[in-house]
Amino acid sequence: MVSMSRANMYLLVTYFLFNSVAVMATSKNTITDCSLQGLFNLSGFLEDGDIIIGGLFPMHYRVLVQDLSFFYKPATSECLGFDPRSFRWAQTMRFAIKEINENPHLLPNITLGYKIYDSCATHVAALRATLTLLNGPENVQSEFCLGSSPVKAIIGDSGSSQSIVVSRTLQPFKVPMISYISTCSCLGNRKEFPTFFRTVPSDIYQVKAIAQLVKHFGWTWVAAISEDGDYGRYAFKALIEEFKKSGVCLSYYEVIPKVYNKKRILEILEVMKASSAKVVISFAGEGDLYPLLSEYARQNITGIQWIASEAWVTASLFSSGEFYPSLGGTIGFAIRKGEIPSLKDFLFKVTPLAYPESAFVKELWTSVFGCTFQISNLTGSSGQMTPKCTGKESLEEKYNIYTDVSSLRVSYNVYKAVYAIAYSLQNIINCKPGNGPFHNFTCANITNLEPWQLQHYIQDVSFTSNMGETIYFDKNGDPVPSYDIINWQRGADGKIWFITVGLYDVSAGAGKELIINEDAVIWNNDKIKVPQSLCSEACPSGTRKGVRQGEPLCCFDCLPCADGEISNQTDSVECTHCPSDFWSNAERTECIPKEIEFLTYDEIGASLAVIALFGTCLTFGVLGIFLYYKSTPIVRVNNSELSFFILFSLALCFLCSIAFIGEPGSWSCMLRHTVFSVTFSLCISCILGKTVVVLMAFKATQPGNNLMKYFGPLQQRMMILSCTLIQIVICAIWLISTPPFPVKNTKYQNSKIILECHVGSTLAFWFVLGYVGILACLCFVLAFLARKLPDNFNEAKYITFSMLIFCSVWLAFIPAYVSSPGKYTVAVEIFAILSSSFGLLFCIFAPKCYIILLKPEKNTKQYLMRKVNKQIGSSN
Repeated sequence: MVSMSRANMYLLVTYFLFNSVAVMATSKNTITDCSLQGLFNLSGFLEDGDIIIGGLFPMHYRVLVQDLSFFYKPATSECLGFDPRSFRWAQTMRFAIKEINENPHLLPNITLGYKIYDSCATHVAALRATLTLLNGPENVQSEFCLGSSPVKAIIGDSGSSQSIVVSRTLQPFKVPMISYISTCSCLGNRKEFPTFFRTVPSDIYQVKAIAQLVKHFGWTWVAAISEDGDYGRYAFKALIEEFKKSGVCLSYYEVIPKVYNKKRILEILEVMKASSAKVVISFAGEGDLYPLLSEYARQNITGIQWIASEAWVTASLFSSGEFYPSLGGTIGFAIRKGEIPSLKDFLFKVTPLAYPESAFVKELWTSVFGCTFQISNLTGSSGQMTPKCTGKESLEEKYNIYTDVSSLRVSYNVYKAVYAIAYSLQNIINCKPGNGPFHNFTCANITNLEPWQLQHYIQDVSFTSNMGETIYFDKNGDPVPSYDIINWQRGADGKIWFITVGLYDVSAGAGKELIINEDAVIWNNDKIKVPQSLCSEACPSGTRKGVRQGEPLCCFDCLPCADGEISNQTDSVECTHCPSDFWSNAERTECIPKEIEFLTYDEIGASLAVIALFGTCLTFGVLGIFLYYKSTPIVRVNNSELSFFILFSLALCFLCSIAFIGEPGSWSCMLRHTVFSVTFSLCISCILGKTVVVLMAFKATQPGNNLMKYFGPLQQRMMILSCTLIQIVICAIWLISTPPFPVKNTKYQNSKIILECHVGSTLAFWFVLGYVGILACLCFVLAFLARKLPDNFNEAKYITFSMLIFCSVWLAFIPAYVSSPGKYTVAVEIFAILSSSFGLLFCIFAPKCYIILLKPEKNTKQYLMRKVNKQIGSSN
């Protein structure tokens, strides 16, 4: 990383700076004293005392880089952009030390002093100021630089990158430092930064807070902007991990250059305008952000919701009214504010008259009153000459960020840091010999204190602040984490006011950390409705997310759930299969019971039932005719008893088809197939018997043939009974072994449950049909052989036609039965039963009924005998 490499470079410079003197002193004794290799000439605030505390504050927020031509020694980098807010932090340190020195109960007989320098919000300036704090102002006449550091502890720095450089510089000297706003989680690593403490929570907690805030408002598509340093990089590294847990995606991540580069700033703004992400999270210091947000406001970009880190959420740089149209509604996490009594009075006393040599105070005056201490020919925006500062201007009469103590956050952290050192020193004073923490239970000597001894006491310090807050450091040097949630709203004066709208407190427990008053939040463009930031609109119920190739998970298409699947919530990752007896509704939002289908008494079922009843009635009608005319020759020919058996069995065939209609049950499934097979076997057996009778009757008319005496009525009944009994036995075996049973069939239509009868044993089912087919074929062959017998004795011709129709119907039934779906399978079976029954009825009995009812003159013995004789004669 760039900042880390710079830090290593600075440490290398430090190493050579401290070791070159020793090398020169030991080589040829050309130099016998430890001399400074350069004069820093830093301006700051200095106060002598028994114990000196160093202070590093970014009283300027950018650096003017000097020309590095390598032809001459470069001039010291110039710090620009005075920051009154950071200047107040420095004065808070001075005030806290003054307050402690005046407190008779805290550090009596010990006077604290300070050395405060400007770190200029950059690594180089922070390193230069640190080396100034570590070195004394005079040259020491010695071969080696000996003695402890003149400062025992340091308050600072602000930026995490600067604190990393400072902490590593201090480590060889074991000088503890307490930062007031460096939040990088990396600084909590005790192996790398053993002397680092802070009074601001680690970014680990702020990252969790921001992740919870984003999740709370349903933002899944966000962007990130950070400074070019460890603060931003470490924060976003942790934040991305948190986002992965909650399903939030990052649209882009841009880094603001440390050195101002307008081209790069414009490139970042173009990325922002082109992106569909409407929420931008920024971890950066106010000095780093100022060039970007100034151009952002100048271009009047709106519609983007900013989430600010603690480093700039209360920055005074952006509080002027010109930033509100673009940055209004910004929300973020700020350090908990506190109160420091009498601080405001102290700030009023910092004037050019009280500090005539301080360049910082003069810059403050110039910033607040818009005047100058130099004779200037420059004119203001109004065209008038810039007024000259007198030093007598009153800070009380003009509102400014410097004297605004209404919301002390970083200043309060500085205040706590100073008191942490003071109470640590007090604990050193209170140490009793023999009970000390050091070797042989000794105590530290307050008059000859080593920095590492003070570090031990800082680690264990615990005290209560003036706000009632318990201050202590954990094993990583971090305080108890808590934040205020700040919202940028337009104030009565047209400027941006930082309004507290919530709280994030880790001590509240898991899931209860975030408390926010949504009604008090004003969003960008003065809207009260929570803005949306989505790569893709939420998928409604009935759909699922379909990931787009090569895009983040937050960018997806909404795909409808497949048949039989549902999603009853938004943004479903996958659809849920319905249970086997349920199906998805049209909207795919819920599972509804599947439609149950079977052949009911609806249009088809009722029609078939009517036809079956009609056939039954018609059969009984024919039976009635035959009974009424049973003494006539046409009925008595070829055994009228067989005709009655055939009509009775046909009636049963018609009626058995009704058993196929209705909801299948265990008994109905067994009944419909067995009754069907037995009745048709009975019917075909009777027809077969009638065919045999026709053949036997004709053969009996031939001289010397007495076959009829072997095939009389008893033998006919025995044949019918035997043929039918065989079918009954087959059906009995079928019912005992694997009987038909009702099943729910979803094979043809997944959205329906087709209730049907499973045959149980397919072999038995086709064996039963096959047996009926064998009887029909045998009957057909015999009838075909008897087709040329004399007409008046011959029913074989009609039986032949009836069997031809019967066989044709059932041969056509097989493919139709196999291919018909659902209830239509049953309808096809019923149709085959009815068709074959009507075929038998009409072919066998219609001609006789025609003679009986319409041609009674042919229904006489004389007519039949005369016609027979004529046919016999012609045949001879």
